[in-house]
Amino acid sequence: MKIDGPFYARLEEAAAEAARLAAIGYDGVYTLEGSSDPFLPLVLASEHAPGVDIATGIAVAFPRNPMHLAYQAWDLQRFSKGHFLLGIGSQVRAHVEKRFGTDFDRPAARMREYIQALKAIFACWQHGAALDFHGQYYRHTLMTPMFNPGPNEFGIPPVLLGALGPLMTEVAGEVADGLIVHPFNNIPFLEQAALPAVQRGLARAGRDRGDFTLQLNAMVITGESGQAMAAATRSVKSLLGFYASTPAYRPPMEAIGRGDLQPELNRLSKAGKWQELGEHIDDDFLEAFTTRGEPDEIAGKLLAKYGQHADRLAIYAPYAAPDGMWKKIVEGLKKEK
Repeated sequence: MKIDGPFYARLEEAAAEAARLAAIGYDGVYTLEGSSDPFLPLVLASEHAPGVDIATGIAVAFPRNPMHLAYQAWDLQRFSKGHFLLGIGSQVRAHVEKRFGTDFDRPAARMREYIQALKAIFACWQHGAALDFHGQYYRHTLMTPMFNPGPNEFGIPPVLLGALGPLMTEVAGEVADGLIVHPFNNIPFLEQAALPAVQRGLARAGRDRGDFTLQLNAMVITGESGQAMAAATRSVKSLLGFYASTPAYRPPMEAIGRGDLQPELNRLSKAGKWQELGEHIDDDFLEAFTTRGEPDEIAGKLLAKYGQHADRLAIYAPYAAPDGMWKKIVEGLKKEK
């Protein structure tokens, strides 16, 4: 199991941040597509933390053509000497249609075809296969020598799919190289919904679990003092409230019998009462969706919770904390795994 850390630095700070995360001991770093581009910082991460895996976790797929992502992935795989993972996802309908201004119809079917298109492009470049992809949503049939980057000496970059719903998770098992499990997760949801969906997808494609990477994102609440713990708890409660207000994220709540909370949080979000969302997250909700405890407890708790499932474990902690604390946690994970 590899341990990944969040790489949220602004571009001008990315070089120093990558070196910092490498010094903590993370095996990989991942970006999010939030208020900045998820690809550009990874160039600096690869340059200033060579040998560390770099990944988009995730880049929003549908506003980009598969050919665009293929070129970006190819370049990053070559530049990082084989340490790049292309993590993509659909985002939710409102953002795709209203923020990016593109189509969101039949997202699972569209994503299946998207990944198939990516792999057809990669096969053309790496193995010289004819580019002859005809789909319902994407068509790629022209690749002249001038635009063909040729074989990648570090191999084809793996494609990981971020998914939450059963159909999209099945698509991951069927055509992707791995699944990125959203940090808004709990063990009943993982074991009763997500993993069975992966298995259905793998079975449909005649693939084995050993051919597939499962990256689990884990929300962590910890701190070296009572004040730090309280600040971390407030930050995570706010984030959980935000996620729980989104209709598409209701399934993990249903898995622990808390689906009835979602409509109320959605109402508050539509009223612009963002600051109130975290107030509805109680201790039972925290216990299900996070791993919390003293710093010296976190490694053991994470391994007990996720160790039997995760090939990569991504730490998700949206608050400030000392590097030394995280270094000990990461060392503990690597020692005990």
